[in-house]
Amino acid sequence: MARKKQQREAERSTKMQGFIAGAGEIVQQDIHETVRQNFMPYAMSVILSRAIPEIDGFKPSHRKLLYTMYKMKLLGSARTKSANIVGQTMKLNPHGDSAIYDTMVRLSRGYEALLHPYVDSKGNFGKFYSRDMAWAAARYTEARLDDICQELFRDIDKDTVDFVDNYDSTMQEPTLLPAAFPSVLVNANTGIAVGMASSICPFNLSEVCTTTAELIRNPNHDLFSTMQAPDFPGGGQILFDRAAMEQVYNTGRGGIRVRARYTYDKSENCIDITQIPPTTTIEVIVEKVIDLVKQGKLKEITDIRDETGLDGLKITIDLKRGVDPERLMQRLFKMTTLEDSFSCNFNVLIAGVPKVMGVRELLEEWIAFRIECVRRRTHFDLTGKREKLHLLRGLQMILLDIDKAIRIVRETEEESEVVPNLMIGFGIDEVQAEYVAEIRLRHLNRAFILKRTAEIEALEEEIRDLEAILASKNRVKTIIIRELTEIAKKYGQPRRSLILYADEIEEDEPVETVPDYPVHLFFTKEGYFKKITPLSLRMGGEQKLKEGDAIAMQLESSNAVDLLFFSDKAQVYKMKAADFADTKASVMGEYIPAKAQMDEGESAAAMAVTADYSGFMLFVFENGKAAKVELSAYSTKTNRRKLLNAYAAQSPLVAALQLKEDCDVLLTASSGRMLLFNTGLIAPKTTKNTQGVAAMNLKKGQRVLRAELYREGTLQNAARFKKKIPALGALPNGEEYADGQIVL
Repeated sequence: MARKKQQREAERSTKMQGFIAGAGEIVQQDIHETVRQNFMPYAMSVILSRAIPEIDGFKPSHRKLLYTMYKMKLLGSARTKSANIVGQTMKLNPHGDSAIYDTMVRLSRGYEALLHPYVDSKGNFGKFYSRDMAWAAARYTEARLDDICQELFRDIDKDTVDFVDNYDSTMQEPTLLPAAFPSVLVNANTGIAVGMASSICPFNLSEVCTTTAELIRNPNHDLFSTMQAPDFPGGGQILFDRAAMEQVYNTGRGGIRVRARYTYDKSENCIDITQIPPTTTIEVIVEKVIDLVKQGKLKEITDIRDETGLDGLKITIDLKRGVDPERLMQRLFKMTTLEDSFSCNFNVLIAGVPKVMGVRELLEEWIAFRIECVRRRTHFDLTGKREKLHLLRGLQMILLDIDKAIRIVRETEEESEVVPNLMIGFGIDEVQAEYVAEIRLRHLNRAFILKRTAEIEALEEEIRDLEAILASKNRVKTIIIRELTEIAKKYGQPRRSLILYADEIEEDEPVETVPDYPVHLFFTKEGYFKKITPLSLRMGGEQKLKEGDAIAMQLESSNAVDLLFFSDKAQVYKMKAADFADTKASVMGEYIPAKAQMDEGESAAAMAVTADYSGFMLFVFENGKAAKVELSAYSTKTNRRKLLNAYAAQSPLVAALQLKEDCDVLLTASSGRMLLFNTGLIAPKTTKNTQGVAAMNLKKGQRVLRAELYREGTLQNAARFKKKIPALGALPNGEEYADGQIVL
């Protein structure tokens, strides 16, 4: 059975290979050529047709949506359902309805992402400053074009821009919109393409129009005199740095720092945040503050709430009594996204080529684009008026003899001969004769003809003016300046983002105030830690410890000191005494591996306490080596909690002793030998993971068991054990210890 089945499979495979040419054949391909052929067309499509805006300030998806709404006569009319708009837009944009509706939401007034929205929305369109406030479905909301779109579509039907076929060649769409103002700088635009991105910050409409007009008059105009900084729709405070702003203006790249705006309510003892940077959201800020409070880094805050409603954005922070709100906000600016940086990348498609430009160069490109639009509009109007003048001059010829015209028409036998006979009878061309022949009988009176021919003189004057405009570039620029002035006056709004100058900004690094008071610190062999105040220690009883545990280190210190916990895996975890709550002798304390979030299987081997990182650490290893490392090597400028390679890991650690100055240390080996040496014999190192030097010579199979600070009087004959390192040490006898006991 199995053999027959194999034969059938072989026959079927043979038949399939007969139908499919080259089936089963392995063909080698050059990976570079394959990637180029398959990936490059996609990358170019994303760059040119999706992610990067053009000089009119729009991506293709924006332009298709707005033009569809324009053709639906939604400019200056009643709103229609968003679902209707989305469906019509699919004739130009063959993507899903969700992507088209998302585009509409961002352009809407309700979403509040643009300084001057292009879509006048009705219904729930969400908010750009909230991650969780989702917009309603398209079937529930309504929209129409905002009034400012009149300036986007002005004269679009007068051949001001080129039109191309849509994806199925059933209708045409514009390649650009003839925007009468630099919309590319007025409303923010971001996009991520393949290998490049674009991020354009918004500027105030009045300032942009004024600056553009001045730049037309004077190419060397100082941009900062009329347009000092961007203007974000969410407001906030821009920290004005002249050098950083000049970099953005000159190169199109750079960062702009933006702070939130807030007020302090003294009666409620709370801070109300009403404006936030454009790069963050309410939820991100609230979650970060809550996290900082849980970590104990913001002890001045009792509660934080999102009170955003119909009145707009509002985050309320309740404070403890006596907290300085200004100092707290300075810390929040440093620790949260209440102060953030907007990264600029003015990447715009110019004639189908992506180009990163500064503000001046971008405005110059827009001016050149707008000059071409005005010239094309003027040429369109001139052509129309010339054609009309030509027709009126033919009509003027009939004024000489209306009866003759009627007689020619009446006496012509064939309808097709009417136009040729009028051409012969009055000496006019075919176009003029066709126009005369189409005049209704009721209009063949002297009053009508005189009224129409009276327009000839006005038309001639208009034609001369249009010809003068085409002949003079200055006339074209004057028209653009006039239009910009009118737009600024009609649609201009006050700045939303305040500008803070360097001398107004408090740049002092906010220092976290840690209460400083005396405490007793306890560290056990099993890795438990306790911080107890002197009063609580006096009133407490016996120290509670885990069964089999013992106190390894006890000292009087301060609540403001730093704690360094060295693990058995050659790592050190930095914490502050203030990070631990005051406790009592009757509790076991906090388990350091869990508190410091040590790695699995890692335990705390030693603790060091310091306020200024003076002194040094002495590490003694089982192989007899000892290393002296400056404590300053563990000091970091940033609040790093974990440092790798805290000491050498070649041999197990016996002891980590914190020393302020050189002193005597007593080593005890497994052989029973003891060695007393002074730490001054070991040179200090700044390299943390140094292996050190040989201190105690060991025979095969031996190891160092214990290292401790030598206390005067511990050994009766200390000189017998004190050696220059490296040394073998000496064996004690029963009388060597002052108390007569030897404990290994």
